[in-house]
Amino acid sequence: MSAICYLDGEYLPLDQARVSPMDRGFLFADGGYEVIPVYSRQPFRLEQHLARLDNTLCGLEIANPHGTARWRELIGELVARNDWHDQSVYVQVTRGCEGRRNHAFPHGLAPTVFITSEALVTVPAVQREAGVGAITAADFRWLRCDLKTIALLANCLLRNQALKAGCVEAILLRDGFLTEGSASNIFVVRDGIMLAPPKSHLMLPGITYDVVLELAASNGLRHQVREILEQELRSADEIWLTSSTKEVLPITCLDGHPVGDGRPGPVARQMYDWYQDFKARVMRGG
Repeated sequence: MSAICYLDGEYLPLDQARVSPMDRGFLFADGGYEVIPVYSRQPFRLEQHLARLDNTLCGLEIANPHGTARWRELIGELVARNDWHDQSVYVQVTRGCEGRRNHAFPHGLAPTVFITSEALVTVPAVQREAGVGAITAADFRWLRCDLKTIALLANCLLRNQALKAGCVEAILLRDGFLTEGSASNIFVVRDGIMLAPPKSHLMLPGITYDVVLELAASNGLRHQVREILEQELRSADEIWLTSSTKEVLPITCLDGHPVGDGRPGPVARQMYDWYQDFKARVMRGG
């Protein structure tokens, strides 16, 4: 059975959804998106995801077609219409369809709004317990990585480079400093101190990134938000990737070399437990 999606005012089976090839999202990757995890049919940190979507649309000079209440209604209805209790909801807004190919931003277009959902597949326990491999790569993306745009070809090339090396992620370096992963934020632990690169135009402000920093502060974990040198990454005791779908996942091998002793470290295990407790409290409304 096809998933149910939302497209410009209509809920319909995903395999029946159609968008014009003249849509600027298709022609120019002119749009933004969000991915929202849903646990037991409750969107996780929805307001924060919607705020980031609004920031992206503002940066792209696309008028947000809906306020928070309407977005909440649309996403809630879509979640209810699909079968899975745990879902990954994808929201995409493009500038719309002008009817001709024109680089200049047209005025007065109605944005194209597309929302779809699929089953939320969590990281297998065996993979989390062993950790995963990553490679390093030069960060050759554009200079507005703080905007969550649908122009993801550079990220796809970097992620594919990792997959060809038998790894799950590419950790990106720019001018000798860590920025982020191709589809994640990256944390480092050295001498018991958790390090996180600061938010800037060179990295996406992750929702899970924020949760991890909040949990570190509330639980008394020593941490610093600062620039992380490549040599600090390579000599780290622990490295993690974080994202809305992978949550907190240890990286135990970097460029073919073990990270620390080659096993998930104690700080990663503690942060994962804190994250699960936090998630459960949020879902209970606590």
